[in-house]
Amino acid sequence: MRSIIIARVSTEEQKDAGNSLPSQLVRMREYCQRKGFEIVQEFSFDESAYKDRRDDFDQIIEYLTAQNEKIAVCFDKVDRLSRNIFDKRVPVLYEMALDDVIELHFVSDGQVINQHISAAEKFQFGINLGLAKYYSDAISDNVKRAQEQMFREGKYPGKAPYGYKNGQKDAECKATKVIDEYTSKLVLKGYELYATRSYSMDLLRKKMKDLYGVEWSKGHLDNILKNEFYVGMMTWNKKQYPHKYPNIIDRQLFDEVQAVKKGFNKKPAKLAGLKYQYRGLLRCDHCGLSITPEKHKGHVYFTAHSTTGNMVLHGCEKRK
Repeated sequence: MRSIIIARVSTEEQKDAGNSLPSQLVRMREYCQRKGFEIVQEFSFDESAYKDRRDDFDQIIEYLTAQNEKIAVCFDKVDRLSRNIFDKRVPVLYEMALDDVIELHFVSDGQVINQHISAAEKFQFGINLGLAKYYSDAISDNVKRAQEQMFREGKYPGKAPYGYKNGQKDAECKATKVIDEYTSKLVLKGYELYATRSYSMDLLRKKMKDLYGVEWSKGHLDNILKNEFYVGMMTWNKKQYPHKYPNIIDRQLFDEVQAVKKGFNKKPAKLAGLKYQYRGLLRCDHCGLSITPEKHKGHVYFTAHSTTGNMVLHGCEKRK
């Protein structure tokens, strides 16, 4: 009989040498040799069996559907097929085996699924699927418990945010988060400039590029300006927890920036509709800010804010 062998690992098993892709392939090749099967295809991939989207596995089903003769489909264990009893691919392959289109061989489990399978063997197959799901659920529970303990200790389980970097590993082999001397200064400078109310997001990006050569996207800058990690709070799954790492900015500066961001989102004032000559055409050659007209005692003054928040007079035009 012609056969194909399928080796699969998922993220949590990458360090398990006994379950590695090469180990699975060796066991299945030896099995096919003992059975006298001709191996026509080998499939080897890294893909979670606990997610709805399994592109690699769907390609295998398409391959099997296109064959004109019965094929032995070999897995190392039942959990290499799936760890999710609700996976729609399980009944597809199971029905193909009962219809004598394929045979399912689970090498290490010593089980074969075909049209001659008994009730006891069907029951055992169901038990193996249930055990596979239990194992995956248990891993998920252990990860959640470990993360909850980390949150209680003020530790962040994810990648270090911009402005920080991963430091030395602790006793649990988890990398600590320490301040990055250079990028943390960029974060602080971005907050200080934006808090002056003199910069829009685009102008601040341009200013930071001119000063430090960094090219921040608008989305990246927005994430920086609203990330409470810099003031001692970490967010995970939409929940906030205090962390133990050093802060880059203080709460007062953070709140000032949030107020400025909120102000920029307001609708334009009615004064923006007033008609002045040169409105929107002039910018300060020094700071790049838009120079806006203001009328006082019959004169129109063109002014801009400095980076310190002070008004700077750029010129005037007498109006008759």
